[in-house]
Amino acid sequence: MVAFLLFLHYPPGNDSVLPVLVVDDDVDSRTLLEMALSEEGYSVLLACNGAEALRLARQSHPRVILLDLAMPVMDGFAFRAEQLRDPDLAEIPVICVSGRHDAQRAARDLRVQACISKPFALDQIISCVFDLVGCGGERAGA
Repeated sequence: MVAFLLFLHYPPGNDSVLPVLVVDDDVDSRTLLEMALSEEGYSVLLACNGAEALRLARQSHPRVILLDLAMPVMDGFAFRAEQLRDPDLAEIPVICVSGRHDAQRAARDLRVQACISKPFALDQIISCVFDLVGCGGERAGA
């Protein structure tokens, strides 16, 4: 599997445009979330596994992380454990986005801020991100 990353420019030190980090091994889910969040004015970073997400989170300190649980290389459980051990990342809110049958229980165990089941509705994702971090900035077409 080829790693798929998209970096949108954001000025350092400006919290209002810090990125949303989307972590999912499914390219279609990543692309759909990137498009929907970008349309709402959010800057977006994409990672295809937890290891890549840790590297990006340490570099960019995102406003919120959308995290799938079942991924190769490093799954969402291992990512969250590492995130909580890192004092620079521990306070970043996480939204679990998973198709696991036990996703709600897993989300409670992982102490994430929200859990959305796959298949998801984009308005539910956008609403949850907005509730945690506020608006993304200028909306496309606004």
